[in-house]
Amino acid sequence: MTIFEKSKENRIGYSLPDEDLPEVDIKKAIPEGLLRSENPSLPELSETEVVRHYSNLSKKNFSVDTGFYPLGSCTMKYNPRINENIASLSGFTELHPYQPEETFKGALELMYDLKQLLCEITGMKAFSLQPAAGAHGELTGMLIIKKYFRSRGEKRNKVIIPDSAHGTNPASAKMAGFEVVEIKSNEDGIVDLKDFEEHMDENVAGIMLTNPNTLGLFEKDICKITKIAQEKGALMYYDGANLNAIMGKVKPGDMGFDIIHLNLHKTFSTPHGMGGPGSGPVGVADFLEDFLPVPIVDLDDEKGFYLKWNLNNSIGRVRSFFGNFIVLVKAYSYILMMGKEGLKSASEMAVLNSNYLRKKLSTMIPTAYPGLCKHEAVFDGSVLVDNYNIKTLDLAKRLLDYNVHPPTIYFPLIVHEALMIEPPETESKENIDNYIDIISKILDEAKNDPEKLKKAPYTTPVRRLDEVTASRSPVVSYRQYTEG
Repeated sequence: MTIFEKSKENRIGYSLPDEDLPEVDIKKAIPEGLLRSENPSLPELSETEVVRHYSNLSKKNFSVDTGFYPLGSCTMKYNPRINENIASLSGFTELHPYQPEETFKGALELMYDLKQLLCEITGMKAFSLQPAAGAHGELTGMLIIKKYFRSRGEKRNKVIIPDSAHGTNPASAKMAGFEVVEIKSNEDGIVDLKDFEEHMDENVAGIMLTNPNTLGLFEKDICKITKIAQEKGALMYYDGANLNAIMGKVKPGDMGFDIIHLNLHKTFSTPHGMGGPGSGPVGVADFLEDFLPVPIVDLDDEKGFYLKWNLNNSIGRVRSFFGNFIVLVKAYSYILMMGKEGLKSASEMAVLNSNYLRKKLSTMIPTAYPGLCKHEAVFDGSVLVDNYNIKTLDLAKRLLDYNVHPPTIYFPLIVHEALMIEPPETESKENIDNYIDIISKILDEAKNDPEKLKKAPYTTPVRRLDEVTASRSPVVSYRQYTEG
């Protein structure tokens, strides 16, 4: 039941003091075109009813705080509570972006220091903190590549992307006006060098790669790929969504990448979901620094920390103000708390957990590609269809009944009935073992009664959804709901 349906006429949940302000004629104060044709139909409840309603709703929500959450590619990582406490300090939360610049020097210093730390971690020369999410960072990077070649008088119009890439990669390249060229993965799940060389020419502006890739595999030929791209004058773009597998081990800049975006909301402690908040800073090599969005935070001997606007080749603003500042605070806190060795250890544990799960689970569901993985492992769920008469979706839905979250399914698209599992680095061996045991139990259920799985889940507040209808015909407002 929605809060609107619980509403009772004239029920009040607040009281306000008498006003001593003059009455205002709303119709005169607000332009007619901005006025509602009718008053908003707001629910009427007591304070107790409102609190109970939303408290009960929160208990129905699955989160990283309530259970194992191995969502592949964008894992809901543990968010240390100290970061939340720091980001909640009034000195941060009460800042206003329209304040005079000289009144938030501390915030500028934090952003400047964060940029320097990200440069050190990635091997880049400069960063913009404006982009609000990973895909937003991708688009920003593509716009930088586009303007870079325009400034050189070159009309390159292609971007090469592997078939295993995140779906946002081709979308971002296309939005920036590029033609997307897809290259195949080889039998090992990495870029097919022969196919790559055949598509590489002087019309290619950039190559978008995730390393480790979306199959959880390290692109061992990355130096060869970089050399081929550089010989043709193309730029290398690094999708940093999977940086949590290599922090402290290798820098994207050392692999030859020219542009990078990071998912601060994944790699650096702010779990994202339900639409935000996110942050996708973009870093560049020295020759691209002048193309970054403005303003960037800089340091001057006389002015101290300040906003720099005079970048001659800047692509301009990509977001209002300075990015999602509170996410930046959490990332800064996380990096300082972890330190160099802590970040390295986080990567090591992510890879260890992933390979432990891969090795144990592969006795039941084979991996899509052989060999060691990094932060995540992808399994070929076609065995579920062949041996158990169920689909990956059925297994995923049944996992909910055991109070653990399903992995990412049906992605990457090149793997049939794919399961992409990424156990966060903070999870214990016991929790991973329990997850594998649950999958084993579900497969035993499927042997005896596959139809039972096809109707799961049974214990959740809402039973199995029609995802296709939800995607194609979403109902996003109470008015839509009541009007059918």
